[in-house]
Amino acid sequence: MKEKISEIKASAIKAINEAKNMQSLNDLRVAYLGKKGKLTEILRGMGGLLPEERPVIGNLINKVKSEVESIIKEKEDKFKEEELNLKLEKEKIDVTLPASKIIRGSKHPLNRVIEEVEDLFVSMGYDVVSGPELETDEYCFERLNLPKGHPARDMQDSFYITTEYLLRTQTSAVQARAMMTNKEKTPLRIIVPGKTFRREDDATHSHQFNQVEGLVVDKGISLADLKGTLEVFMKKMLGQNTELRFRPSYFPFTEPSYEVDVSCFKCGGKGCNLCKDTGWIELLGSGIVHPNVLRMNGYDPDVYSGFAFGVGLDRLAMFKYGITDIRLLYQNDVRFLKQFDRKDD
Repeated sequence: MKEKISEIKASAIKAINEAKNMQSLNDLRVAYLGKKGKLTEILRGMGGLLPEERPVIGNLINKVKSEVESIIKEKEDKFKEEELNLKLEKEKIDVTLPASKIIRGSKHPLNRVIEEVEDLFVSMGYDVVSGPELETDEYCFERLNLPKGHPARDMQDSFYITTEYLLRTQTSAVQARAMMTNKEKTPLRIIVPGKTFRREDDATHSHQFNQVEGLVVDKGISLADLKGTLEVFMKKMLGQNTELRFRPSYFPFTEPSYEVDVSCFKCGGKGCNLCKDTGWIELLGSGIVHPNVLRMNGYDPDVYSGFAFGVGLDRLAMFKYGITDIRLLYQNDVRFLKQFDRKDD
């Protein structure tokens, strides 16, 4: 029996050393150490041995099994190391090769316009504030002189979430919040850039757009202050040759109210297809803050006055950069965005 075990051991060691790959090594493990392997069969046949021989043969077989397992493990580690080295060689990267050019866009034109507007007004002493996009009816309408049932509410087809909450239709809602938050009722000078939402059935309009709202509340504020501010604003954004035209209009939260046109930047006011041969382009709404709005938000209209204005940032970006289709602002097409790389003027 001992001779047979020695022969199996020698045969196993020779076969393992001659194994060429992991598959053949696994086959040898099964052939010698598996449930039906050669050493396992000897263990099962130990019942026919004399009682005094069984411990000797059992210890010998266990010793041989341990040796065979150790040799298989060494061979297996060698195969794994060779496989890893081969993989590293195949996947080796030559860091000295020139890099592939990464296609990239640039800062989005809307973000460029927002940052430029913020920088301008901060330099003029304004604070940049924000408010919730999910707004209450109270702040979106009632505190802006639009009580329930007011016909002017029909001008803005709103996204109501409940009877009380809606997606804000204008950043003017933050005007009321800013005035109410100012407990000391000191002068205010703020701008509010942000998203607004309105239901639109017209294919030429988007349900979401961006606005920047401006508000000044102080003693002795007049229409002259509004005109001067908007002139600086538009000349900075659209060029020093830009001219403004004020047309009387109606907004519930301002009185008097004005639509503001700017001279066409494409034709210089001579008339073209962009301005429909008028020389002017309608751009923003503005006016003197209505006394009711001041009163409802804690300011005494006999002491304080103010002005407010709002402009669509999407429209302003289109005019500033000559973008002809508003959909381009929302597609994130890298071919479109890369045009604005380093375009700071």
